[in-house]
Amino acid sequence: MGKESLYVIKLGSSTIVNHPDIFAEIHEIVKRGNRLLLVAGGAEAIRQKYAAIGRPMPFLTLPSGDEARYCSPEEMPYIREAYHENILSVIRDQLAALGLTVYAQLGGEQGLVRGRKAKPIKAIRDGRTLIVRDSLFGTFTDSLKPFLLSSLEAFDVVVLTPPIWDPELSSYINIDADVLAAHLANELDAHHLRFVTGTPGLLRNMEDPRSTIRHIYADDEVDAAQGRMKQKVRAARIAVVGGVSDVSIAGPHTLEGGRTWFWPFNRDAAERNLLHWTIAIPSVSRDEHELARFLLTEVTQRGVSGEIDGAGNIVFRKGLGPNTLLLLGHIDTVPHVWPVHADAIGVSGRGVVDAKGSFVNFLHMLEDVEVPEHGSLLVIGAVEEEISSSKGAFFIRDHYTADAVIIGEPSGEDSLTLGYYGLFKLLITIRRAQEHTAAKDSISVIDELYGAVSEIRQRVREIDPEGLSSLIDIEHRQEQGYSTVAGTLNFRISPAAGKSYRDRIDLNLDEGITVEVLRATPGFANPRSDTLVKSFVRGFAKHGKSIRYLKKRGTSDMNTLATTWEHVPMVAYGPGDSSLDHTNEEYLHHAEAQGARSILREAVSEWFRLRTEVRNGASDIGSKQGSYS
Repeated sequence: MGKESLYVIKLGSSTIVNHPDIFAEIHEIVKRGNRLLLVAGGAEAIRQKYAAIGRPMPFLTLPSGDEARYCSPEEMPYIREAYHENILSVIRDQLAALGLTVYAQLGGEQGLVRGRKAKPIKAIRDGRTLIVRDSLFGTFTDSLKPFLLSSLEAFDVVVLTPPIWDPELSSYINIDADVLAAHLANELDAHHLRFVTGTPGLLRNMEDPRSTIRHIYADDEVDAAQGRMKQKVRAARIAVVGGVSDVSIAGPHTLEGGRTWFWPFNRDAAERNLLHWTIAIPSVSRDEHELARFLLTEVTQRGVSGEIDGAGNIVFRKGLGPNTLLLLGHIDTVPHVWPVHADAIGVSGRGVVDAKGSFVNFLHMLEDVEVPEHGSLLVIGAVEEEISSSKGAFFIRDHYTADAVIIGEPSGEDSLTLGYYGLFKLLITIRRAQEHTAAKDSISVIDELYGAVSEIRQRVREIDPEGLSSLIDIEHRQEQGYSTVAGTLNFRISPAAGKSYRDRIDLNLDEGITVEVLRATPGFANPRSDTLVKSFVRGFAKHGKSIRYLKKRGTSDMNTLATTWEHVPMVAYGPGDSSLDHTNEEYLHHAEAQGARSILREAVSEWFRLRTEVRNGASDIGSKQGSYS
């Protein structure tokens, strides 16, 4: 399993030297399967170096009144030594003690990170303005990106520090570490950027650690930043403008404390913020932790309990009654991630249609719906829905119960999805000794793969003529005299085909061909006659709409639940055009999201009302699994 998401984390030297617990947090991020680039500052390390050698540390007073360390050519060797002795060595030791592999160096070594010396700067000395021409301070230009990306795959943690390299001067130049982290996050298309500082985020009042500014938008003026915090705010905005959507300042000296979030869109109506925030935080499958934790902090309505469960799902509950309605969405997306763009009409971004828009509407139900004494509203954002594991849905299936389920997937405001095709996913592997392609009767392993796929398709067609199939991936390699090909073959199982292909298809092929079943989830179809569907019919009618029923050829978490949740009504509903799923054109209209939210509110309220007419704890009348009409 390859590593997916990239974290860039900037640590100040005070955190590195004096707060070693931060390395346990870094260890946890790596163990969740992420790539991690650590950018380290050096102010405290440099101070210690100069104190150790008894050398005065020079500073310049800028016209703004701020002080900046003066890095002349004579001082550069001491700065480099400080990073090697007091930063890189400490980080290597701390991470190695946790069992992590580390690649660590100054950014400028081997020209890995390059920059350009800044123009001469003005400084104030004895009340007079001076032009300082020999300050080795500069700006980022580029990096050896392929090497960095390879290193991030090969090592658990890659560590870089200033100074960087100016190829025109053939010299090291200094750069602010926060700004360096921002530029590298942009250069490497990072999913998450964190600036760890000594306060719980950006404070409105430096004397009050409870005055954290939670959200900063693209059009906000930031007057609260003082001292070194100004550079962090500047760096955060460089990253946001450059395309990193998930940027925050965290602390004190921890990623788990207070946070200030920087968003790539302007301030908007309050009811849309939750949608925009949820889209902006990348949550590619297996990297849902940041979004789940954010939502746990932000959704704090009275009477609503929240937790992250054993699978990583984000779970909210309102009400403690025996009649449980589950609103099940998913918070993961497919790759890749691009910046969120919001306008007056709608919003675009990875996952806005599939299926964050639907899940945010579910979250709003915690506020919009009055749950009766006999009821319980369970809202869950599942993890890993977009990959074969379906880890979140299987955990829900085995650890929760519900009397009815609404799945959060795009049906469009005017339609209700009654069911989905199932999924039968196979890995076909062929390994043969290499031979010359000109040899008599020679057939390549790739040719053999296509033949095996054709044979399996024919066998499936005999039991499910309505099924669909697609060869979605081929990997070919040659090593040690053998040629190996592996292909992933997907089948979409029609609900009419029954429970499973697994025990009805002969997967034995020629010698040397192995077939592994990666996933075998049957299709599911809900009837139109149960209380859940009736609740939606009435919800649509209250808004002057007639309901349109859909069956989807894709697969959702509904299929996973249906493998054991017998006689539990399940439908799917949510805003958005599902033809945009997994495309780079995902866009959700605000009006549609609001319209679907209103219909959903009516349907959920109606379901609780109708349940009072049924004996508490009884199964829904007419709710057995059925077929489409």
